[in-house]
Amino acid sequence: MTRLVALLLCSMALCGAQAQRITYSEPDRDDARTLNFEVMGKMNGRILVYKSYRDQYFISVFDNDMKLVSKNKLDFFPERVLNTEFIQYSDFMYVFYQYQKRSVMYYMAARIGADGKKIGDVIPLDTTANINYTSNTKINSLIYSEDKQKIMVFKINSHNDRTYLVTTSLFDKDLKLLKKSYTSIPMPQRNDFLSEFTLDNDGDMVCVKASGTSQNDNLNKITLLTKPAMQDGYTAADLKLNNIYLDDIRIKVDNLNKHYLLCSFFSKLRRGNMEGLYYCLWDKQQGKEMLTATTVFSDEFRADAKSDGNLKAAFNDFFLKNVVLRKDGGFLVMAESAYTTSRGNPLNRWDYLYGSPYWMPMDYYSWNSPWGYYPWWRYGAFNNALTRYFADNIAVISFDPSGKMEWSNVIRKSQYDDNTDNFIGYGMMNSGSEIHFIFNMQEKRDMILFDQSITPDGQINRNPTFKNMDKGYDFMPRHAKQVGAHQLVVPCQYRGYTCFAKIEF
Repeated sequence: MTRLVALLLCSMALCGAQAQRITYSEPDRDDARTLNFEVMGKMNGRILVYKSYRDQYFISVFDNDMKLVSKNKLDFFPERVLNTEFIQYSDFMYVFYQYQKRSVMYYMAARIGADGKKIGDVIPLDTTANINYTSNTKINSLIYSEDKQKIMVFKINSHNDRTYLVTTSLFDKDLKLLKKSYTSIPMPQRNDFLSEFTLDNDGDMVCVKASGTSQNDNLNKITLLTKPAMQDGYTAADLKLNNIYLDDIRIKVDNLNKHYLLCSFFSKLRRGNMEGLYYCLWDKQQGKEMLTATTVFSDEFRADAKSDGNLKAAFNDFFLKNVVLRKDGGFLVMAESAYTTSRGNPLNRWDYLYGSPYWMPMDYYSWNSPWGYYPWWRYGAFNNALTRYFADNIAVISFDPSGKMEWSNVIRKSQYDDNTDNFIGYGMMNSGSEIHFIFNMQEKRDMILFDQSITPDGQINRNPTFKNMDKGYDFMPRHAKQVGAHQLVVPCQYRGYTCFAKIEF
């Protein structure tokens, strides 16, 4: 009997090992080594990747074996594009882009087919006149609903620091304009700012107006702003903090239950240690708080999350990275330990908090969603000669619908790199039955790609090493994109050139 069990376990392990398969694309020798790229998604069995270098813009199309089918130049792009964003549907994708011509900023969209080519005409969505400077950052921001049936383009005029003018343009899936609104939002305190813009499936926009202390290092007041899809006005509701200080806030829309979930790490003192997680559940239909709660992390969890150093400071380097909602109203939170040192000087969370992105000398400021990025991403690269980036353990915490912590677990890793953060961090794939985390770890002189998954009850599975791990490929897992129920496309470098690997689980 014992021998039979052993054989079954061995068979299961072999099946799991065979299920993980990697297929590489050939490095494109025509691509510059400083290439910008983004995995757009998968349509009709084809994988589309956007590439740009200086004033050259392309979409590369790969087949199911990661063979290059075509490389299409986006000749409708102007010479200098400030940023691009993508939304994928079953039979086409949108590419959104903005550029400045003389004193006018244009925000445009185009449909892209599975062959990587433009479908129909370019669609103008917004223009901003009288830009009396050459902008290096975008003015318009893009958000869209979970079902992708509502799309919103917005911009924030902060010329008057006491009253911000927010212009919103709501579109349907076909980019037909449904409603354009101009909303004035009072900003009475010098440290007020707007953040966390989100769109629900009804087309209603929600965001947070937050106030920091005089040193811009904690949030001591937050107001939830909601703007109905077809109305010009908005509603404002101050949320209870109960004498705590919040960190970076996250909002997640629960479209199934018509709720807004707000969560943040919190401290009990200004610039204090992170004590635990703040949680607020807002009922959209009733227009009121359903629940406000805080969970203080235990010493056992702190020791598990960070084994060295002061237990009280264990979560001071952790930042919220992902929130996954459950159908029952519960949710999972993923946080990663991330920090830098620059010329030997450590930088912590207080160096990454609010300030520069929200008070700019120009008339408009640009909001960038922090989801999936490290805290330093929003504030630009450091100017020091040497910056070392660190990304360590991942804490996963499960909460029930009442905000009570059900379980916690820690995926252990230790990563660093100099002057780049492309190869540290993790990629995530949700297969439904479990969530996979893929990340690099140094073994001797080689970087090895690992896969660990976590089940709904918090059990961690350390999956077998990937097959087809060809030497010379350095993976960039935090730039990975899920393109199927059990497929990820992960960018990688081979001899300095960028290529792409499809991983099948």
